[in-house]
Amino acid sequence: MAEKDIVIPLSKVLIAGDGKTNNKYIKIIEDDDIPILCVNRGMQKKRLMPFKVLHDNNINFFQKPGSWEYYLTGESYNKLKEKAIVKHGSWEFEMPWGMKEPEFKKKDDDIEELDAATADDIASFGSEYKAINNMTLEEKVSQLNKDRDRLDEILADPKSFPKNEIAEVLVDTTKNAALVNHAALEDAIHHADDEAKKLTQGLVDSTHDMIKSSAKLISDDIFGNDLMSTLVEKSNGTIIQHMTRVYLNGIAFLAYYNKLISESSAIQKMRISFASKYRDYYRHLLPHIHGDDIDLERVFFGGMRVIPPELFNKWAVGFLIHDIGKGAAVEYHEGEEKYNRQIVIDHVKQGYKSIMTKTNYPMEASLITGYHHEYYGDRDGYGYFRAYLTQYKKDNPHAKPDYCMTYELEPILDYHALAYFPAKVLEIIDVYDSVTDPNRVYRKAMKPEEAINMMREQFVEQHHKIDVVLFDIFSKFIYEKERINKK
Repeated sequence: MAEKDIVIPLSKVLIAGDGKTNNKYIKIIEDDDIPILCVNRGMQKKRLMPFKVLHDNNINFFQKPGSWEYYLTGESYNKLKEKAIVKHGSWEFEMPWGMKEPEFKKKDDDIEELDAATADDIASFGSEYKAINNMTLEEKVSQLNKDRDRLDEILADPKSFPKNEIAEVLVDTTKNAALVNHAALEDAIHHADDEAKKLTQGLVDSTHDMIKSSAKLISDDIFGNDLMSTLVEKSNGTIIQHMTRVYLNGIAFLAYYNKLISESSAIQKMRISFASKYRDYYRHLLPHIHGDDIDLERVFFGGMRVIPPELFNKWAVGFLIHDIGKGAAVEYHEGEEKYNRQIVIDHVKQGYKSIMTKTNYPMEASLITGYHHEYYGDRDGYGYFRAYLTQYKKDNPHAKPDYCMTYELEPILDYHALAYFPAKVLEIIDVYDSVTDPNRVYRKAMKPEEAINMMREQFVEQHHKIDVVLFDIFSKFIYEKERINKK
């Protein structure tokens, strides 16, 4: 084969025989702007990209590729080899991995044969991912708009639709939105930031419109029996089903929270029982504040209050895309044998960075994505935002938080509060969903009461990971839902 026709898998060159990354070659590729050939067989796309753009987005991108494959062309390979010999006096590889560059055919009957590279993504995101991944960006946006129209049709006259049909539409439209966003962001990372933001603007707008309709429908029927049973029936253990369940249950819980705050004496009851029931828990989180000064208003910056619609919808976006950084290699819950902490941590970083740099989604959604495993600073927690806080505390050594949670962004950014309210909500729902999923691969699913008891013991009493006030409200939500579903 001629040099121009040859490609070499990037992983073969950048990963040594002992499994370690060849950082000296990475530096040469970055310093000399040696381009990388990106190939997506399912979408029948090839694109030359700067290595640095991909590497900055995800340092492990070439190690376990999913729908995209990464190669050095013969020309790039020889350039890297020449530079390596000059700089290091040696070259460790020869050409046995050379192969002919893919030539894509455009016939529909050839797509199945060329689509094998998407197998890992299909395994993690469900069989529907293949069809959505093959859509153009315009078709993806069109799918979101069609789904919004379906939801709006129901909202116009909900009584004329059977409950089970409404549930089906909610589950399917949420799943589609999660799949569309994942597929679109997978493609967006191959574009420069400004270009990616322009390309995904229609996606962002349509997703937001769909979520407004979806959230309204869920809020109108918080404990919809058919919705919960449909979620169970359609669950198959994939990441996308987890994202779907977390979104739908998350919206239902936020609506329940609003209802509880606005229509009952819940706040006053918590304020009365706070000293005996909750104060000791929060003393551990705010040790620099005198115990007598720790009350409900210290837990919630600005006090507990109803979440306004605009903020509600921004948080809903974060709930939908919270695991957008996950790929085929990531179990959606910290399993035992398959658990790899670094891979799990990376998914948070990847999701946060891709949303922040490649889209115009609101910062609230980005922060939820990057902060939903923070666990109040517990050593088992992780999140992209921790690095920011670590640096902030170095630059401001006397800074200490005055509150535990905030509804707004600013108190998080200036370390005035320890945690972001919607991220603390998502932590609870994320853990609950992962241990109650009826199709868990690695462990028998817990029943709701078992899950609540386990979470209270391990995430509240033994470790201060999730927020105890929010958890008590969530427990009430679950018990009430179970009671209604048993009728």
